[in-house]
Amino acid sequence: VQLVESGGGLVQAGESLRLSCAASGLSFGAYAIGWFRQAPGKEREGVSCVTSSGKTTYWADSMKDRFTAVRDSASNTVFLQMNKLKPEDTAVYYCAAVPRWCYSAVGAWDDWGQGTQVTVSS
Repeated sequence: VQLVESGGGLVQAGESLRLSCAASGLSFGAYAIGWFRQAPGKEREGVSCVTSSGKTTYWADSMKDRFTAVRDSASNTVFLQMNKLKPEDTAVYYCAAVPRWCYSAVGAWDDWGQGTQVTVSS
């Protein structure tokens, strides 16, 4: 399984970014794909997840109204659209894969990408 994140960068508060997670080496339609983030000195936390059937979960209310996760089976890619970014969104963003269902526990996920840095300046 290989997961490759892209789309991170440096933006100002209020701007948007779209992250991509390209998956290979797995039966994409049978896997849930999750987005997580880790800020310096903090634990990795769940952002969003799309199940194998396309149901989306957001694990924090602060992201629910600003972030949207969508999976594209044609390209084996999951996108995370992030709008109205805030300085507290600064982190390394990772995608992960696990069969079928979404789990909020980091340890439940089998495979991880290398991460992409998102930095939001005030």
